[in-house]
Amino acid sequence: MELAKNMLTILLSAILVDNFVLSKFLGICPFLGVSKKLDSALAMSAAVIFVMVMATAATWPIYHYLLLPNYGYMQTVAFILIIAALVQLVEVVMKRFVPALHRALGVYLPLITTNCAVLGVTVLNIDEAYGFGESLVNALGAGLGFMLAMVLFAGVRSRLEAADVPESYQGLPITLTAAAIVSLSFMGFSGIVEGIFK
Repeated sequence: MELAKNMLTILLSAILVDNFVLSKFLGICPFLGVSKKLDSALAMSAAVIFVMVMATAATWPIYHYLLLPNYGYMQTVAFILIIAALVQLVEVVMKRFVPALHRALGVYLPLITTNCAVLGVTVLNIDEAYGFGESLVNALGAGLGFMLAMVLFAGVRSRLEAADVPESYQGLPITLTAAAIVSLSFMGFSGIVEGIFK
């Protein structure tokens, strides 16, 4: 029971309280670049979830069993190489089986390699001293939080396209203002998640 409660706390915290995009401000590039349409936002989010979970599954044992004893300083380099390999795998599969979606995502798909949210979740798992299972749950929660932020913001941006925005405020200014308001709305979740599991 205690293990399930701990896992659920980690999952909900990663999705709502410690949302990588809206609370930690990691992964902003795809958040702003791919959130114009719901289908591309969902596809990017699915790719990020896959890469986050697989990167965590690969980096946690590599760090603890290979790097930690003598080569802990190689953590960032090793993690980036693993993430880059996983992104290449996703890109090859997507190009082969879903070429239209591959074209729609364009340059943002390879940018998952440099998405600091993906690297951030792997490093955070080590810094928080999570076990393997906890790390996977945290990575899944971070990916689901990324998806939640992308889907919410895709809805906001579709509403902005229909809104009568002053000319000087169109484009990036209104997008950043809307992102800030969506981000502020997530601050209210911190008390809720802590209150549920006390």
